[in-house]
Formats: sequence, structure tokens, C-alpha cells
Amino acid sequence: MYPARLPEFHRLPAPDRVAGLVRWFWIPEWRIAPGRSSRQQVIAFPASNLVVESGPVVESGPVAESGPVAESGSVVESGRVGLAGPTTRVSYRDLTGTGWAVGALLRPAAVPLFTEDPAALRDAYRTVDLPALRELVSGVMNGSSDRAARRHLAVEAFTDWLAGAFPAPTPEALLANSMADLIDSDPAVRRVEDAAARLGVSVRTLQRLARRYVGLPPLAMIRRRRLQEAAERLRTGQDTSLAAVAADLGYADHAHLANEFRSVLGFTLSAYRQGASPAEPS
Repeated sequence: MYPARLPEFHRLPAPDRVAGLVRWFWIPEWRIAPGRSSRQQVIAFPASNLVVESGPVVESGPVAESGPVAESGSVVESGRVGLAGPTTRVSYRDLTGTGWAVGALLRPAAVPLFTEDPAALRDAYRTVDLPALRELVSGVMNGSSDRAARRHLAVEAFTDWLAGAFPAPTPEALLANSMADLIDSDPAVRRVEDAAARLGVSVRTLQRLARRYVGLPPLAMIRRRRLQEAAERLRTGQDTSLAAVAADLGYADHAHLANEFRSVLGFTLSAYRQGASPAEPS
């Protein structure tokens, strides 16, 4: 939500051989001065993440794209793998010390490979026992390569593990990918019926796909995309009126956007715009 406050953060494309399972890989690295912390707030995609991470890191909020969740003030030990479920609200993480994470933003087709009930992982993080993946990625990230080379090698190691561990996605899983791609990319999709018609399936089929492969209803996926777009417009279009943002994104009026923004993210539109100003120091 506040890009200027990010530590070093890189997003790398998924290699073709796992493109049906991973949307992209993301790698934050941080070095925070002793006694200080850096809070990272995220409007996560309506998706799950598989994360290999270092530690220790103090956790303080619901799961985010940048890593896992634990109870407030707890410490995550180094060298673990976690499955982070889809979120229903803004999430945050307090970074301390020195660390890194290598995460895969999973496409819907990959989700049943790790959980039979993604809805049970909403706003949650579960440690998973994947020692081979942990050792492959940690070995690279803790190695002596330069940072750019290390990141690419980590993605290759993650990719090798995924490609070797799982078969190609089924036709139904690929349809679930198409559902997510459509909802995430097409602002004209504002209702579940719009998405179902574009994919040539029934609303009930779309709901079943979302339940099995995402863990959120398709309407929640649409609303999350609109909130992400609204936040980006507020950050980058300082001269655009709030009413214009609401109208462009298909909200009934400015008040509708304001209420949803506050209920999900905990901010008023004007307060977020002011706090996300590029002129704000990190």
C-alpha cells in the first residue's frame, strides 16, 4: 500500500515450465537497524502464496504477500516454508533485523496441490513440511552469489522443485486459472455474471471453481481487484477527484467506495491518499 516504504523488493516472472502453477515469484530482502522495525502493509491478491523464508522476524498481522503470520510479538524461526492463504482485509508485517523471503504467488491450479480446503486458510499461515524446497532455496539465498544472481538462482531452484514434484494442471485447473486471469485483468468484469458469461460457464460453476481453487467467492475476488485499482489511483493520481475514481471503477457513488475502502482496509480515502503521497519520506 505504501511502495515508498518497501525494503528491497523484486518480482520475477515464473519460468514457462511452471507458468500454470505460479503467477510470479517475489523476493524481499531487508536490513533494519537494531531497535527499529519497518511495517509493510499490503492489499494482497485473492490468492495463496508458498513462501520460503529466513528469520527471525517479528510478525504482527494477517498474512501478506510478503510473508507469513503469527500471533502478535511472536518470532518465526529461520529456514521454514509456509503456505499463506487468501486474505479478506489489509494485512501487514513488521520487519526487523536482516532477512529475506522467496515467495511464489500461486495460480489457482496450484492451490489443491497444497490444501484441500483453501477457505480454511483465509487470513492465515500454515507451516508446511517441505524440507527439500527449504534446503534448495535457502542454500542459494544464503550463498555467496551477488544479489541479482542469487535471486535468479533461487527462482530456478524453486521452479525445479515445483516442476519435479507435480504433474501438469488438469483442464479444470486451467479453467480456474482463466477465471482468476479474467477477474484480475478486466475492469469490465464487475459482477459474477460478467465473468461467467465471458468464460462460457454457469455462475454455479464459477463459484465451485473459486471455492476449490481460490478459497474466496468470485465476488470477493472482483471486489479485491477494484480495491487494488482504487488504491493505485489514489497513490498515483493525486489530482483525480475521489468521485471520479469511484465512477471509473464502477462503484455506485463516492460513498460506496469510501465505505468499502474503510471497512476492508481501515483507511478513509483522503487519509490514504495523503499518507501514500510520493513526497512522503519512507
